[in-house]
Amino acid sequence: MAEDLSAEIGPDRSLLLVDDDEAFVKRLAKAMEKRGFLPETAESVAAGKAIAQSRPPAYAVVDLRLEDGNGLDVVEALRERRPDCRIVVLTGYGAIATAVAAVKIGATDYLSKPADANEVTNALLSRGELLPEPPENPMSADRVRWEHIQRVYEMCDRNVSETARRLNMHRRTLQRILAKRSPK
Repeated sequence: MAEDLSAEIGPDRSLLLVDDDEAFVKRLAKAMEKRGFLPETAESVAAGKAIAQSRPPAYAVVDLRLEDGNGLDVVEALRERRPDCRIVVLTGYGAIATAVAAVKIGATDYLSKPADANEVTNALLSRGELLPEPPENPMSADRVRWEHIQRVYEMCDRNVSETARRLNMHRRTLQRILAKRSPK
């Protein structure tokens, strides 16, 4: 059974969960409610931004890739309306470049899927005192290549044509690489 963390959460327990995976977002909402949060869900960038404008929450968990756009747009909307909002970006397409972009525009933390409710809660409530443990295994060569491509892609404001030009690769090849999950 999950513990109630209401005292640690504070008086404003509002939590926005933005993810287009309906089953995942419902499970996470139930789990976060058991921990003392008051979750509200959205399954698109548009819905997330609408909630951010009308009733900005104290906490938010935002998926990076949504069907109607990029979750970073929701992060920006939340930062504009509520600068003290603690935001965790959650994604199945984890890359250092996107993590850096998320933190630069105001995310508190960044987690790769699959992340459980305990990891999400710890990320939302952490105040950054502890440094993360160094990884046991270094990145593979494929992963390093993937990270470099993602970094250039973010530097080019997610413009595929410009990224392909800078990386000296065919645009279609780059599109195929970007559509795949990151290597281990």
